Amino acid sequence: MPNSIAEIKELLNNRIGQQVVVKVQAGRKRVKTLHGTLSKTYPAIFIVHLDGDGDDLQRVSYTYTDLLTHNVSLAFE
Repeated sequence: MPNSIAEIKELLNNRIGQQVVVKVQAGRKRVKTLHGTLSKTYPAIFIVHLDGDGDDLQRVSYTYTDLLTHNVSLAFE
């Protein structure tokens, strides 16, 4: 991942519409893995629409700082 918020924004803007695997630190050695599509970017956040697997969550949003601090990681398919 890039080392600045501006680089992260540019990378994500170029990848809108692509499938992504999101890994989120859920605390104390727990990691939650989500699959979806990067749908939109905003000045402070980005939105991922999740693949329908029966959960109540349909979309999630994270800040670019979450990526910078490694609380969230993305892998494009």
